[in-house]
Amino acid sequence: ATLQTAKLNPAELLPAVHCLSFGPQAGGGDLVIRGEKDEHAVLCSKDKTYDMKIADTSNMLLFVPGCKTPEELNAHPASCNIIHSQIAGFSNNYWELRRCRPKLKKLRKLLMEDPYDGPDSQKDQTSTFSKYTTEDLLNLIQASEEEILHQLQVIDACKIEGYWRILDFDYEMKLLNHVTQLIDSESWPLSKVPLCACLEELGSLEPREMIEHILVSYGKKYVDAGEVFFEMREDKICRAIAQMLLQNAVKFNLSEFEEVWQQSVPEGMTTRLDQLQGLALVDKSSRPETIFLLKVEDLPEDNQERFNSLFGIREKWTEVDITPYIEDLCAEKQTVGALLTKYARSSMLNGVKVYNSRRPIS
Repeated sequence: ATLQTAKLNPAELLPAVHCLSFGPQAGGGDLVIRGEKDEHAVLCSKDKTYDMKIADTSNMLLFVPGCKTPEELNAHPASCNIIHSQIAGFSNNYWELRRCRPKLKKLRKLLMEDPYDGPDSQKDQTSTFSKYTTEDLLNLIQASEEEILHQLQVIDACKIEGYWRILDFDYEMKLLNHVTQLIDSESWPLSKVPLCACLEELGSLEPREMIEHILVSYGKKYVDAGEVFFEMREDKICRAIAQMLLQNAVKFNLSEFEEVWQQSVPEGMTTRLDQLQGLALVDKSSRPETIFLLKVEDLPEDNQERFNSLFGIREKWTEVDITPYIEDLCAEKQTVGALLTKYARSSMLNGVKVYNSRRPIS
């Protein structure tokens, strides 16, 4: 019977290093303990992350060399013998593992210390911030290798001279503008943008690898008749342009924003507010209605801190409004409804179900 659990600090396990490998396991792969001295230890396999706790048990655990289970013994009655075994050790506790969300917010934070803003940038040449290889990130981020590599794709990181970098947003928009202007001037369909032609036309303006990176980030790659094409992702392009418009304004009149936004996207694309989930929030209580930038990646990673932050921004939330800002907190098989039940209190406002904080927000 488990009596109590206590989280492990990585410093107790590995005082001089950031991660500890247990080597190949029977399941095929390494197990690695990751975390710095101020972080709770996690155990990572190739593709999953587990929270580690020391669990006490009232049943003493004995360590017996060469111990066999009943299934491994010969079940024939005639061959039954008493086996004398030496006990090599005992324990009253064990490590309890629970699948948890990878702690990936630190990944973006590290890469945003020194965003890449072009090959000619003086800032990049004189920067004193560290740059990170894959091995560096594996040592610093509490997540499995597959989870880290997947998140690097999600945040559109790219490798430059062996280091993972995030593009400076203004530089990213400059690259995207080059591509969309070329598409417009060549009258290419947005569903069939040729890679080779883009590299040929824009290679004199920006590094060819940066042009291809933007196409990969904002398009879906496919091959037709031996040539590489990209189908541009309308929702992502519209979302990026909305961020560009909103980032310099505290609040934006909603109707005016929607008009300017539609005029700013490439011809043939249609803007919709649902493209901005987790990026911007509409304030329907103000007159006129307004919209402002609220990026989910800027919110705390801890569940309670996330809810405190959201209820500090707005006292009452509908489920539709709050879902984009908490769905990344859901553990395996957990729903947004379960999170709201645990961290919020529901009530009815003008016939609509809304959620507010269970505790006072200072």
